[in-house]
Amino acid sequence: MVAFPHCKINLGLNVVSKRGDGFHNIETCFYPIPRMDILEIIPFQEFSFVQTGIDVPGLQDDNLCVKAYQLLKNDFQMGNVKMHLHKIIPMGAGLGGGSSDAAFVLRLLNSVFDLKLSLESLKKYAAQLGSDCSFFIEDVPQIGTGRGEILSPTSSYLSGLHLVLTKPDIHVSSAEAYSGIVPHQAEFPITEILKLPVSEWRGKLKNDFEKSIFKKYPLISQLKEKMYSSGAAYASMSGSGSSVFGLFEKQVELKKEFSGVDYWSGELK
Repeated sequence: MVAFPHCKINLGLNVVSKRGDGFHNIETCFYPIPRMDILEIIPFQEFSFVQTGIDVPGLQDDNLCVKAYQLLKNDFQMGNVKMHLHKIIPMGAGLGGGSSDAAFVLRLLNSVFDLKLSLESLKKYAAQLGSDCSFFIEDVPQIGTGRGEILSPTSSYLSGLHLVLTKPDIHVSSAEAYSGIVPHQAEFPITEILKLPVSEWRGKLKNDFEKSIFKKYPLISQLKEKMYSSGAAYASMSGSGSSVFGLFEKQVELKKEFSGVDYWSGELK
């Protein structure tokens, strides 16, 4: 069985407070983006995990896909599988590619072994793997609070807009991003700002990570400004960085303008 784990962008990201467990409470809107990895899972006589495409450093047992399999195997009588992940979504980009891969492993295993897990049950398992993993159990925009695992529906849809997504050769870890954060309450909730036309989001819909990350990596700030100078209705860094996206009201081709960085564009649904 084959699936295509997609990435996400964050429409606004407020870091509200530090938690007693060492994590942070946030407010954001997760929005699914049709840039995808490829994941195949089939029953096999012994467990096997193969990864191709972009290299993922680290031990196999530390890979989120393997952890997702072990998480369900601890609770269910599942057989061995062969997993093949072809990695396309860049890492250290604030796009949630690793979290998406893990969530889609849960989704595929639920189907392959007919575990009959509900969406809410899958989300609970996903939350054990990462703060934004639960979002990827469904393929719709959602407001994320708590660590990002508390999800609620949103009526914010970007259908018909053109997305340009760029990622420089800079890897920003979550730990690095949070080290520069001073939590605070935002002036306006993200849910209220999203009700405004996209053209009015600039200056209102903010990503709290940008201030410290832009200071440390000026190139990321320059990519955002280039989005606006190229006609974006709204532009922002996604998540903890280092990717930057622009929302355009009509289709554009800016590959030449953004030469030297990873570039992807497409229509949103």
